[in-house]
Amino acid sequence: MTLTTLRLSKPFGRVTYCEAGRGAPLVLIHGVGMQSAAWQPQIEAFSTQYHVMALDMPGHGGSDALGGTPKLPDYVAWLHAVVAALDLGPVCLAGHSMGALISGGYAVTHPQRVARVALLNGVFRRTQAARDAVTARALEIRKGSFDLETPLKRWFGDAPSEQVASAKVAGWLSSVNLKGYADAYGAFADGDEEYADGFAKIPCPLLALTGALDPNSTPEMAQAMADAAPLGRAATIEGERHMVNLTAPEQVNAILADWLQTPMEERETA
Repeated sequence: MTLTTLRLSKPFGRVTYCEAGRGAPLVLIHGVGMQSAAWQPQIEAFSTQYHVMALDMPGHGGSDALGGTPKLPDYVAWLHAVVAALDLGPVCLAGHSMGALISGGYAVTHPQRVARVALLNGVFRRTQAARDAVTARALEIRKGSFDLETPLKRWFGDAPSEQVASAKVAGWLSSVNLKGYADAYGAFADGDEEYADGFAKIPCPLLALTGALDPNSTPEMAQAMADAAPLGRAATIEGERHMVNLTAPEQVNAILADWLQTPMEERETA
């Protein structure tokens, strides 16, 4: 696994990503406060057959933050700049949480560049109460409030395996660029409706995967995303929360492996 730096023109600047393997391109985008290393179980599993590129989102890991106060379309434009600069053909694209919003938006706006898309623990058409809560949190973060314990308690249980994953996530959250974190959370807070109407026009196989115990990226949201897309499929992992790719890697990888083999012409059922 190699850490690579790509330098784009303004306004995107430096992009870092973990790269491994050969084959068809599989691009992975993490969530708010994380970094490309959060995809390690998937990089190890799929680099035997695919050219895996796990990107550091703007303002995360080694990637430069975006200027101003970016919104979700700015992150989608960033991803397009990366895909174009790397001269990638249609990619297999997977995103987690904020990365799922970016990936879904990219599949809507650049369908010719996406062979298939997987949305892990994504959000979709929040209730007003949920939107108000996440918007309030985004404002607190923008003002400089950094609460490490609350997301960890929400994302992880007490099992030893979950606490190992929690320690890794705590390290990434503790080292994140504060502007990059605030920017991404702000875009995450108001991005769940941005591309929702466009899901009906996504032509490729779409997987919406979440944990049954995730209170914010719910199984109902996953099913709604799958139902909105012509080739959509929803999957729920019982007993899991928000960081399923770290806490249930074998189950997630099995589902992703199936998604990677889904023929374009088939519509999957839940």
